[in-house]
Amino acid sequence: MTAEAFTDFLKVVFGQLVAHSEDGSVHDLCMDWRHIGEMLAAGNASYTELLNEAREEALERMVRQAEAVGANAVLNVRFSTSAITQGAAELLAYGTAVVLE
Repeated sequence: MTAEAFTDFLKVVFGQLVAHSEDGSVHDLCMDWRHIGEMLAAGNASYTELLNEAREEALERMVRQAEAVGANAVLNVRFSTSAITQGAAELLAYGTAVVLE
């Protein structure tokens, strides 16, 4: 199997992991170091989409929390991402909830 074919195979596998994961899932990948390049290339393709979904969810949660306290807008919205461990990150959306007239 060529490196390109192996990377494509891993993209499918990682895509299935992402598609069937529940909130809070942890994925542990164990592979021979000779294939780390293919694993990283495939993982970036799959987990970049997952990170984008996490960003959307963080934004939606922030909006719901603002609405729960009576706000109709959130000013100065920012995102913060920090690495928890290699290959895992947390994402935070925050801003100032206000009532605009």
